[in-house]
Amino acid sequence: MELSEIQFVVEDQFLDIAIEISKPSPEKLRLILRDKSFVDIRLSQNVKNRFDFHWERTHIDNTIYRYDNFPDTKFKKLETFPCHFHFQKENKVIVSPFSKNLPNAFVDFMEFVRQEMGKS
Repeated sequence: MELSEIQFVVEDQFLDIAIEISKPSPEKLRLILRDKSFVDIRLSQNVKNRFDFHWERTHIDNTIYRYDNFPDTKFKKLETFPCHFHFQKENKVIVSPFSKNLPNAFVDFMEFVRQEMGKS
């Protein structure tokens, strides 16, 4: 999957929460959300099917959310390894509640973002 395909998914399904889309680097897409938080989507150019989705909210409520499939051995005991979810804090890592494959993983993550934004 390419970033252009991710951008198409955003434009098709998530314009209710994403107000701006930019491409700060060849492997990253950034979404500015209506609450002024942002989501960075990175697709590795070097390793096929390696990704991370990072929702930055530290300036709003001091939280971050990141779903990635980097095989960090610290999380090897998680049943969804190498997939894992940084929940609210960098060091609070839990089993991934999202699909393991693109593009479903991205859609699942953005549905989570939409749901969480609706709570505030």
